[in-house]
Amino acid sequence: MGSPKIAPLIFVIEPFGGSTRAHLPTLPLLYVDDFAVTRGEGVFETLRVVDGKVVNLERHVRRFQRSAVALGIPEPKASHWSKATADACAEWENLHPGIEATCRWTLSRGRESRRDIPTAWMVISPVSPEILWQREHGVKAMTGPRGYRLTEETPWAVSGVKSLGYAANMSALRYAKSQGFDDVIFCDGENVLEGATSTVLSIRGHKIRTPLTGGDVLPGTTQAALFSQATAAGFSCKEKPLTKSDLLKADSVWLVSSVRGAVRVTQLDDRIITKSGDAFDLDKYLKGIEIPERG
Repeated sequence: MGSPKIAPLIFVIEPFGGSTRAHLPTLPLLYVDDFAVTRGEGVFETLRVVDGKVVNLERHVRRFQRSAVALGIPEPKASHWSKATADACAEWENLHPGIEATCRWTLSRGRESRRDIPTAWMVISPVSPEILWQREHGVKAMTGPRGYRLTEETPWAVSGVKSLGYAANMSALRYAKSQGFDDVIFCDGENVLEGATSTVLSIRGHKIRTPLTGGDVLPGTTQAALFSQATAAGFSCKEKPLTKSDLLKADSVWLVSSVRGAVRVTQLDDRIITKSGDAFDLDKYLKGIEIPERG
């Protein structure tokens, strides 16, 4: 028999006062006229929870706030979400000591019938076996176009926002898996953009590079934390244009995201990416890197 399934912890957050209440996972939460359901109008963040503490909290809070403001949703208060998250993670650790978890914040515009009140909730659940496997073994990634291109800035564009509109990204992942891959790296022609749910890193010697953020490339919280620590350790870390050829010439290529951490790309399209140069030691450094802000 397999281990028993661990039920998620769900908390509803009062969007203005910050108070929380537990919600049974067996009961419905959203109303049918919530804009998160009918239009995908909302923002989210996914955070890693280790030993009852959230990793990289401050960067997630800042991006969560920027995303909400960009969609015209009242800015979530950092103190409310930080306290609610700390309390929820402490409860998770008390119930499931030592089990690493995913914490997902969601803030929607609210209901069509009550447009002035956002809907806010948080879910904590165990990290999936698939993610644990990918950390250990790496991923095979295919490249492909995102399906659209920004040709000019528009005042209503929501690119660079972590919104609920991830249907295209999830569709790309499903297609990749149907073709025998684990993940997708979006490209504009030869230019590398980002992963479907991750930031792309190219490592060569002591140089760590990631594509330029902005436009339709979401700034990564994990990449920012990793750059901070790696720079202090003597690595040269920069955002710069990257091409598929750059990835194939690298010592190693990585996809980094909040919960998965850093996973190595072992195959890009039909090319196996083998470790070369000093990549072995660098791999060990990246796999072992922690990005905690554990106050």
